[in-house]
Amino acid sequence: MHLPSVNDLLLTAIRTAYKAGKAILEIYNTSWETTYKTDQSPLTTADLKSHEIIVTGLHPAGIPVLSEEGSEITSGTRMNWKRYWLVDPLDGTKEFINKNGEFTVNIALMIDNHPVAGVIYLPVADILYFGSKDLGSFRIEPPLAGENILEDTFSDLLQKSTRLPAIKNSGPLTLLASRSHLSSETAAIIRKIERKNKDCRMLNAGSSLKFCRLAEGSADFYPRFGPTMEWDTAAGQAIAENAGIKVLTWPEMQVMRYNKSSLLNPWFIAFNPDRIDPSGL
Repeated sequence: MHLPSVNDLLLTAIRTAYKAGKAILEIYNTSWETTYKTDQSPLTTADLKSHEIIVTGLHPAGIPVLSEEGSEITSGTRMNWKRYWLVDPLDGTKEFINKNGEFTVNIALMIDNHPVAGVIYLPVADILYFGSKDLGSFRIEPPLAGENILEDTFSDLLQKSTRLPAIKNSGPLTLLASRSHLSSETAAIIRKIERKNKDCRMLNAGSSLKFCRLAEGSADFYPRFGPTMEWDTAAGQAIAENAGIKVLTWPEMQVMRYNKSSLLNPWFIAFNPDRIDPSGL
């Protein structure tokens, strides 16, 4: 059986994320219904519509899809997957509800339980990030040539992309924190870094946009000492790692593991090793 190449699959993910993002934007600019899951996290009409579009768009690749809005698949089933898609149809639902624009569509290609390629699309800003182990990471800025992105070859996309990191930050050490989920433990390590590095600044961002900031070079350190799920981080990790960023568990400083029996991530840090050494923290 012929398996599609990573680049072929990445192109499929880019087109699918773009379609889902445009559908989210239509809902964002009108009105929507919000309900709440059993864990009291919000769920909107846009989450469900994006999930539907993504599952349909990725289906022809013949690879299983694990999505936040379809996560009832048992660990016994998914533990046998060698390749699968890991998807957050609308990352940053609270940002969507608050209408600050900092929400994303996340699609990661997982091989042997590691994110080898990822796509993150920001519908409001019309910016798309993608990356893979073989290619590195890239950003496509608006306008995305309208619907032409759905017809572009991979070569076309690369020609209109900026390779990441795009910024060589030599200024203050830039620390990232979640706009909606800043835990006391995360705040504590940020204060510790600020005491050790007098020349630093804070940058707040929602959703997986934080990984994009690291990948493009506009931020240096992102600690997350609070609950996240595997679909929250996989696409961002793929893009960040392939732009030279390290993503490690904390405090073990080990590679992040995916497709665990529980899909809850451990605490982690993501950082630019050229700008900060977290081993002394």
